[in-house]
Amino acid sequence: MKNILTIAFFLLFMAQFALAQNKAISLFNGTDLSGWHMDVPDLQKDSSLRIPFVIRNGLLVSLGTPQGHLITDAVYENYTLELDYRFAGEPGNCGVLVHASTPRALYGMFPKSIEVQLMHLNAGDFWCIQENIEVENMEARRGPKANWGITEGKERRIINLTDGTEKELGEWNHLKIRCNGDRITVWVNDTLVNDGFGATAIRGQIALQAEGSEVEFKNLLLKEL
Repeated sequence: MKNILTIAFFLLFMAQFALAQNKAISLFNGTDLSGWHMDVPDLQKDSSLRIPFVIRNGLLVSLGTPQGHLITDAVYENYTLELDYRFAGEPGNCGVLVHASTPRALYGMFPKSIEVQLMHLNAGDFWCIQENIEVENMEARRGPKANWGITEGKERRIINLTDGTEKELGEWNHLKIRCNGDRITVWVNDTLVNDGFGATAIRGQIALQAEGSEVEFKNLLLKEL
């Protein structure tokens, strides 16, 4: 009987452990930027400038300027990231960077990473920032092969698969990014918008951009695969 109880407790422990391992964690607590740090070149030069990432009404807000990035302290690998976002005023530009590493690796601003674009009407594009990724029909979606590259002046944009997946301006959009090995798959409002493979990075930090437009974020959840 004792052995049976021991086995039962062990199986219960293992089940609870497995459940905990698959539980999504929140990357934003709704009150402060714990777990994140900023890299904003202009703010570093002039501390009188406004801070571009703030908390407002329980939302994480990128004010757009001065431009820079809000970066997780932790490094992640093999996960699904889900979040909701909307442009708070005029439509504009922003992005979520995955597998981020070396800061200011491109144009003295962007960390080495692969960007999942949130720019209005272009959500789901990939941008290669000192890292690379491949997709099917590469030339149709990235342009002539001779122009491809991951540095300044090269064709770094890989156009997404669909149009019309974003909601009306001011409404919340749902973004899902799955990073599994060297593959990155992206959905916008439950529609598959990009699927890349052969990524030259498979782990790193996650970053949100301040890139000229005000964007609100909520429900930032990460679940390890």
